[in-house]
Amino acid sequence: MAGKFRQCLLGALAGDVIGSVYEFNPVKHTHFRLFTPSSRITDDSVLTLAVADAILSARGYTECIRQYAQTYPNSGYGGMFRRWMASDDPQPYNSFGNGSAMRVSPVGWAFNSVEHVLREAEASAAVTHNHLEGIKGAQAVVLAIFRARTGASKNDIRQEIIARFGYDLSPTLDEIRPAYQFDETCQQTVPPAIIAFLESEDFEDAIRKSISLGGDADTLAAITGSIAKAYYGDVPEEIAAQVRARVPGELWQVVVKFSQRYL
Repeated sequence: MAGKFRQCLLGALAGDVIGSVYEFNPVKHTHFRLFTPSSRITDDSVLTLAVADAILSARGYTECIRQYAQTYPNSGYGGMFRRWMASDDPQPYNSFGNGSAMRVSPVGWAFNSVEHVLREAEASAAVTHNHLEGIKGAQAVVLAIFRARTGASKNDIRQEIIARFGYDLSPTLDEIRPAYQFDETCQQTVPPAIIAFLESEDFEDAIRKSISLGGDADTLAAITGSIAKAYYGDVPEEIAAQVRARVPGELWQVVVKFSQRYL
């Protein structure tokens, strides 16, 4: 059974909660408050837990993602996703937005081969984000998580992501940060989020570095946090406790059940 703060989805949730207040109030440094009275879960966490529930219950990704979005309708969804979640006949809309990557982390924990995590990442993405870049972003994130949790080095993770997906992971954060702006595409979110993990020294440092880019902070940090959790292990207790306090009880039960089965 997973321990109090060992839950495998805490990395993504922590990044989301910490980044939530900086999404539209960007910072370009790492010396910011981790938590404020306004820190909260957003669509990143809600849809991450929808994907987790789909895996736990063996229900379809479309069914679970729509159910969770409709249950938590004020979580910050984009316009195209809102139309999809309200549709009587929801169809993928060829998106390459970072929504596919922000919600995919459970896949990296639940399956035990590269082929399986990549296949499931595509399935979880394609219900909305069926553009090749939307699928690619989700697959890159789950591959990084899978390799991190199974003992790969940062250099091995970097090289495999480059080889499989063609992302340029050579720029440093110091090179990216000055010109980086809010961008909701996978192409401009996933590579810098992975670089933030690769440059980090520990879990908190990874979160701080991702948010310091000054972009789509909650999603950058959710992605970086999901990989950092897999690589570094437990989320620091003081961070985990703050996140736990902000997750509704029914959603926290999904976190616990998922870790009991897959951690």
